[in-house]
Amino acid sequence: MMSLKVISRLLDYPSEELWQHRDELIEALEQADKLPLTRAVQLMMFVREYLDEDLLDMQAQYCELFDRGRATSLLLFEHVHGESRDRGQAMVDLMAQYQQQGLQIDCRELPDHLPIYLEYLTALSPELTQEGLSDIAPILALLGERLKQRQSRFSMLFELLLELADTSIETSQLSGKVAAEVRDDTPQALDAVWEEEQVKFFADEKTCGSEVSAHQQRFANAVVPQYLNLDAGYQAGVQK
Repeated sequence: MMSLKVISRLLDYPSEELWQHRDELIEALEQADKLPLTRAVQLMMFVREYLDEDLLDMQAQYCELFDRGRATSLLLFEHVHGESRDRGQAMVDLMAQYQQQGLQIDCRELPDHLPIYLEYLTALSPELTQEGLSDIAPILALLGERLKQRQSRFSMLFELLLELADTSIETSQLSGKVAAEVRDDTPQALDAVWEEEQVKFFADEKTCGSEVSAHQQRFANAVVPQYLNLDAGYQAGVQK
């Protein structure tokens, strides 16, 4: 599914390679037969406008949007398991799925990163691809609404993903729910996270002498955890 592959690239960290091959990306969209014409045109306009921007500026904006706080994290299990032990097993299960399809990822990448998951789905049959998108539809809807309320151009990509999922997920109540959320990417919220992390670091150092990864614990005990409450069926779908 070419449109899904393109969206996967656009949701990944902006790279010089992507900027250099913008023409090929636009040409590839001509094969995006799974999208209605109006949506295909929207996606093409997104590509043109996005890749017309300065690369360094887009890299900074990307980090600001997706790497500050949990609410708009592109790590799928962040919205289901948070820091619980279940997340580790879910990662292992997802890696096994990737390996069955011959997908190898860099050791520095986390398997639940949305662009990687979308890349995996492009290797499946159309039926399984749609099923895989449907499995994460509640997460896509929540992320899309949060991005929309932050007036981010990326919200449109999540609308497209939901369309490709062809799911009947109810989104009418999301707007009010998201509007009522406490932002977890403000300087005050992030400072509170780092202060808590520093306390935990020194406590662990004194008690067991183990090395603690600041990156791994960055969001531990965040001020306002923003997990998505999925029913058992959706949780099983994301992990299977």
